[in-house]
Amino acid sequence: MNIFSYHLVELPFFEAIKRIFSNPIPKNSKGLIHSEYMTAMKLGSPILSTSRILIGQVAIFIQWENETALENYLVQDHFGRLLAKGWHVRLSFIREWGKFSEFKIPDYKDKLESPNSPVVAVTIARMKPFAIPRFINWGRPVEKLVRDHSGTTLSLASVKFPNTVSTFSIWKTEKEMTDMVHGHSPVEKPNRHSAAMKERIFILSSSH
Repeated sequence: MNIFSYHLVELPFFEAIKRIFSNPIPKNSKGLIHSEYMTAMKLGSPILSTSRILIGQVAIFIQWENETALENYLVQDHFGRLLAKGWHVRLSFIREWGKFSEFKIPDYKDKLESPNSPVVAVTIARMKPFAIPRFINWGRPVEKLVRDHSGTTLSLASVKFPNTVSTFSIWKTEKEMTDMVHGHSPVEKPNRHSAAMKERIFILSSSH
């Protein structure tokens, strides 16, 4: 069964710069379906702020044919062993909003025990140049909404230049996450996210 994994790892500054221009995970890695190597960002910080981009802190979102492929990669591959020293979570697919062609959406969809079960939400978008102003307009208010929401236990953003942006968040319950998506959260300006949905691509996964 396909699984996803999300990794956070800190690399030396110059190695992190090098990896921005060359993905360290070869496309022909055994059992790999697709990977997105990104630089972590401070969620909700000003778009043009030097403090927004966290060079050296890396976020990688990966889809594997099965869990054995992930296990083997973390043990047998040089960069995989670096990832094994960092933090990661293994994810099974529940549902998506929108499309992202490089990932293969599994036929099998996992199910939660109840709306009060914890979930992980990953958003990822490959923007066309004309969409960047709209992202700046909508993206930061949504980032602040997710960052400050009482229903999240961890939230962060990441970027791959020139045009890929992503967010990652762990939610205490699916209900709190879906309420936020549809603008029903008991927070200031709760419709920030539902308005921005027109500009975003979502993959929703649960802890595996």
